[in-house]
Amino acid sequence: MTHAVGDSTANLSRCDVLVIGGGPAGSAVSALLAEQGWHVEVLEKDRHPRFHIGESLLPQTLPMLERLGVLAEVEKIGLRKYGAELVSHDHGRSRTVYFGRALGGARPYAYQVRRADFDRILFANCAAKGARTHTGVRARQVEFRPGRTSLVHAQNGQGQARTWEARFVVDATGRDTFLSGQLGGKRRNPRHNSAAIFSHFEGVRRLGGRDEGNISIAWFEHGWFWVIPFKDGITSVGAVCWPAYLQGRQTDPDQFLWDTIALCPPLAERMQHAKLAMPAQAAGNYSYQRTTMRGDGYIMVGDAFAFIDPVFSSGVHLALNSATLGARAVDAYLRGSPEYPARLRTFERSVRCGVGTFSWFIYRFTQPAFRELFMSPNSFFKMEEAVLSVLAGDVFRNRRAALPILLFKLSYYLVSLKDIRRNWAAFRQRMEGVPAPKTA
Repeated sequence: MTHAVGDSTANLSRCDVLVIGGGPAGSAVSALLAEQGWHVEVLEKDRHPRFHIGESLLPQTLPMLERLGVLAEVEKIGLRKYGAELVSHDHGRSRTVYFGRALGGARPYAYQVRRADFDRILFANCAAKGARTHTGVRARQVEFRPGRTSLVHAQNGQGQARTWEARFVVDATGRDTFLSGQLGGKRRNPRHNSAAIFSHFEGVRRLGGRDEGNISIAWFEHGWFWVIPFKDGITSVGAVCWPAYLQGRQTDPDQFLWDTIALCPPLAERMQHAKLAMPAQAAGNYSYQRTTMRGDGYIMVGDAFAFIDPVFSSGVHLALNSATLGARAVDAYLRGSPEYPARLRTFERSVRCGVGTFSWFIYRFTQPAFRELFMSPNSFFKMEEAVLSVLAGDVFRNRRAALPILLFKLSYYLVSLKDIRRNWAAFRQRMEGVPAPKTA
């Protein structure tokens, strides 16, 4: 149930936990804490359903959805994906990798979902678990009072103000990074520079049979494309590019996206009968991280702490993991438990581990050496199986994958040395976000 905001700016409400943001991370942490009997209030500036990218889930996300009690509903709206098709312009061919081959017994499939529907399910679930949800309400400031409760000042679309007094505050505002805007500390990722342009389409040709729901990832001169099919026939298509490429745009976003698609012939062929189902959108400053994710009486979960390139569909997975561990820490804090410091450290270590593990692969995804390894059909010492376990979302505790992943990294560096000039040019392109110089 959504509660109306009070008319008086002096209207003060009290709660145990005030969660700012009603996306996957905010909805999950709210549901888990409400289940424990805590008085949870959630402020969401938009109204569900609302558009969002990040539409491809990972196999290891499904147990968390099951724990939240929403997996059956997600199955109804989702299209199963069993793997990923990789399309390389260097090799002139494509290759499909399947989650079922992952080391450590990952689930063999995940789902492609429209985020408007997926986020609505999670938001409704936290309300059903007892969290009090407020939509169309934007947090304006958190007044931290060390050793005491915090005051969260908010405003609705009609300009009416309201204040919440909370024992604990959770920032789950995603790429809005609300508390970073107030406290500072957010930094553009110096190791990865990218931007994106994307839309939804009708009439995109799909892969055949069991592969219909697989994500397609295609490299091209200025970055890479995603192709994500949905159950209702619509397909999400986007290009993650170097910022200089997008900054050189001289046409409207729709035409620029079509022109960009034309630079990738395999994708253009699949889309020769496609039509835009919504206007194209662009997003810049894609990759960032905050120096800290916690403080006296608050934590940051999901993209409020860090966002990395979406190539491996890590966003929702990392958001739900941080929400799950964050809820355990907040519960301990509210109970005055001596376990709180240990749970807080576990929360931070796990989040940083997940971001770091995905980041190593993401930073190198556009490197020629990486393409060479991924397009190879051979797997030695279970390296491919271990990498697939990472791509399935098993980035927190799969010790069996540690040695094969190390061998994969060593192989990557060796392959890089074989064509060091080309890989160095690609490295500079990734770091600086500008077109790489042409090499002979």
